Amino acid sequence: MKILVTGGAGYIGGTVAGLLAENGHEAVVFDNLSHGRRDLLPAGVEFVEGELADRPALENLFASAKDQGKPFDAVLHFAALIEAGESMVHPEQFFRNNTASTLSLLEAILAEGPRRLVFSSTAAVYGEPEVIPIKEDAQLLPTNAYGESKLLVERMLEWFHRIHGLRSAALRYFNVAGAPEGPSGSITRGEAHKPESHLIPLVLDVALGRRKSIKIFGEDYPTADGTCIRDYIHVSDLADAHLLALKALEADAAAKSRLIFNLGNGQGFSVREVIESARRVTGHPIPAEICPRRAGDPAVLVASSEKAIRELGWKPRYTQLDEIVRTAWVWHQKRYETEAR
Repeated sequence: MKILVTGGAGYIGGTVAGLLAENGHEAVVFDNLSHGRRDLLPAGVEFVEGELADRPALENLFASAKDQGKPFDAVLHFAALIEAGESMVHPEQFFRNNTASTLSLLEAILAEGPRRLVFSSTAAVYGEPEVIPIKEDAQLLPTNAYGESKLLVERMLEWFHRIHGLRSAALRYFNVAGAPEGPSGSITRGEAHKPESHLIPLVLDVALGRRKSIKIFGEDYPTADGTCIRDYIHVSDLADAHLLALKALEADAAAKSRLIFNLGNGQGFSVREVIESARRVTGHPIPAEICPRRAGDPAVLVASSEKAIRELGWKPRYTQLDEIVRTAWVWHQKRYETEAR
């Protein structure tokens, strides 16, 4: 298939674009490079620089592919701002970038594009869950603007399906981590954001001496050790699920409803447990600093991925936290060595 990957120069989108290429698909990355890196694009993947809000550019891209006799078969949509804490400071940026820009993409799809889309959603659509692990039919009450911006897109997709027949799958991620390993064990891509706010990269930066300590935001949550609990999923397992979702959309051409799947490890790990894992993997002490809670942080987010396992045939390979952290550590060491040269 020929697939447009929005945000494909980023951590998750780039990993998925690489997997598409490895499986014989033609991946075209559309990215504005505000958070992505062109030099980390997988080999054999075409790159188009552009803004998701630029509907004419997207329509031209779809139309040009048709004119060349190689139309797009589907869209994998990753392009978005992702920092939940930042969304509670500048919510307007998240609604503009994540919600309004996606509307431009959907309009371009209706005009010239394929009627199949896999959407990168988030567990943040659930807010504070009433039942753990969280299932797909749990109530949707986001506690931050990031989650709300993604939920609004899911609601748009529901209406576009009802009215326009757009087939879509919304994949609700939990905390994505780790680095993809090649056939020979090589690792060429990992997680890095500017500024960085994700726990595992921050912890590993402390081990590398790039930070003095790791901040723990709140130790008075209603959890065993007082820190937030999250469900960590390896980026390669996540990438596998995207290809399976594409197959499901292709197979179920007459789908009467949209596809919605949680994607997570199924286990919850507290902030302190992640720090302890990093200490084991790296052999470094990693000092910790207690800080006040951040606005909009739920105490516990743990997924039930039973539906994805049952209906997509998804089989996560990285189920142990130390294994996830190990792959991230290999990449971060290489990155540090490269930057230090």
